Amino acid sequence: MNDVLRRVSRSFYLTMRALPRPVRHPIGLAYLLARTSDTIADTELVPASERLAALQAFREHILQGTTGLTLERFLPASGAGGGALSIQDKSCNPELILLWRCSELLGALNALPEPDRRMVREVLDTIISGQTLDLRRFAGAAAGNLIALDSDDQLDDYTYRVAGCVGVFWTRLCVHRLLGRSRIDASRLEELGVRFGKGLQLVNILRDIAVDLRNGRCYIPSDRLARAGLKPLQLLNPDVMPMFSPLYAEYLDRAGGFLADGWLYTNMLPRNHVRLRLACAWPILIGVRTIAMLRGANVLDPDRRVKVSRAEVRRLIAATVWCYPFGGAWERLFRRAQD
Repeated sequence: MNDVLRRVSRSFYLTMRALPRPVRHPIGLAYLLARTSDTIADTELVPASERLAALQAFREHILQGTTGLTLERFLPASGAGGGALSIQDKSCNPELILLWRCSELLGALNALPEPDRRMVREVLDTIISGQTLDLRRFAGAAAGNLIALDSDDQLDDYTYRVAGCVGVFWTRLCVHRLLGRSRIDASRLEELGVRFGKGLQLVNILRDIAVDLRNGRCYIPSDRLARAGLKPLQLLNPDVMPMFSPLYAEYLDRAGGFLADGWLYTNMLPRNHVRLRLACAWPILIGVRTIAMLRGANVLDPDRRVKVSRAEVRRLIAATVWCYPFGGAWERLFRRAQD
């Protein structure tokens, strides 16, 4: 599983390596299963109706504990050398490996002990509901047929389903496996965990807006755009950025507020759980740096995608490790990432 995780997401793999061993496997497995369902939903070479059917079948296998799911419709006939796809096939798209090894991942889920298995199933049920809703909402979307969300309520619901619910799952699993004897307010942690997850997802949406628009998807609600004197189709023109910028800044502020709550979440965890706190801090600080970079960018220009460099990610990680023993220096990390 570690090989697959490394191929599918280098950034999350860093977080996984930091996590304490008792929670590393169930969290990593939940991530891979969620990425599998995401790959099913996003495989545009397959008609939307078939993707919806495959998502439903995948969800049923997860909830019922069955493993015999095959996804031939989503897979090429062979790997680069003419044989079956494998993790050793470096030319293979990592997402295809997830589809190929779908039954193996389902089997690993069934092998989890209770209540880990139940918690993973619950969070995946919610995530897949969000992916299914998204696929239905944007059925037929294309650059020439732009579809926008209607309201902030729809945006909030979507970010909860695909990411906010992960904060609840993460918290409950950690309380069960690591924090059961600690004096913590678990319900407050869950509330902050929801905002933490929604913040990370909102940063992704705000960063990828130009790409999504060219795929026919506008996650900035049409009612908010209308109040700013804009229509979704106008966002395809990078020259409208000055007009769009005040509204966009509001969403950046919202994402920043969510991540500030994520930072509060991190600092509510007992200080002796160093690995867990670091695993939470890294995506928060990367997200905050991304927001800072987005504030000065024309995010409607598809040729200027904003991304924190690997070198800066390494510097952030090194800073957290160095500052951890020093309370004041640790607290300043969040403020410094905003600059």
